[in-house]
Amino acid sequence: MELERLGVHESVGGVFPPGELVEYLSELPFEVAVVDDDGLVDCDAVVTRDHHERLADVEWVHSIQSGVDRFPLDRFADRGVVLTNSTGIHDRTIGETVAGYLLAFSRRLHRHVAAATERRWERPAWDEAFTLPGSTACVVGTGTLGGGVAEVVGSLGVRIEGVRRRPEPVPGFEEIHTEDRLHEAIADVEFVVITVPLTDETEGLIGAAELAAMDEDAYLVNVARGSVVDEAALIDALEAGEIAGAALDVFETEPLPADSPLWELEEVIVTPHCGAFTRDYFRDVGDIVRENVERLERDEAFHNRVT
Repeated sequence: MELERLGVHESVGGVFPPGELVEYLSELPFEVAVVDDDGLVDCDAVVTRDHHERLADVEWVHSIQSGVDRFPLDRFADRGVVLTNSTGIHDRTIGETVAGYLLAFSRRLHRHVAAATERRWERPAWDEAFTLPGSTACVVGTGTLGGGVAEVVGSLGVRIEGVRRRPEPVPGFEEIHTEDRLHEAIADVEFVVITVPLTDETEGLIGAAELAAMDEDAYLVNVARGSVVDEAALIDALEAGEIAGAALDVFETEPLPADSPLWELEEVIVTPHCGAFTRDYFRDVGDIVRENVERLERDEAFHNRVT
């Protein structure tokens, strides 16, 4: 693969200014430029957030996200398109975001912020607030994101359990449950955190039956993909008081529609799919791109190769 032009697709602007990444990669031995959809035809490689049909004619596509569910993997493989992703850069950011959610629920911070916007001096009931040590979080998915959650949230004194395909121990997790024991794993814990990638197997993984298996005092946290959770079933469970609340960074439809009941539920925290955001995001992505350029020069395998 000989690279003459790497395009930074304008879609990355939803996360960071594309020009920042272009400048960060300016020392590469070929042209690096911001491109729109039309500009994709002149690129050998593209860094992007979104998929476009013209990417099937590019030699190498790098996704700035870990999830690759938006890309046609079979078509890329058939056409020999190399797809790499940004797995490995989101562990700390997602871990801190989840920790923030849990601290908000335990210290009632989300309610205080809501009250402050209306200038209401409103203290919680004596038995509402709690501290995190002694509580348990079951993390469904023990990969990079789940590992980040285990590291950060575990440091707050929360017992961390995990759900994964195989029963082997994973660093940072005190107990591992296999997928066939999901209902048992998410029962009797204070927090259920979803960090699995979206695949055919995980779509709708958390539905009415799984929500019913959770304790009525438990909170659901989703930092994976919206479609991993049956949103209608979640709304029903929240409105019926079957679970205590939810923190959601991802949704079946994004942006979250204005008429969604999730906006109005008191024990729901809504964030706009930004749990991994950091001012260093473009540098983290750029480091992976630069490493893979160096690997190309040495005729070595791509780092984080998907297809």
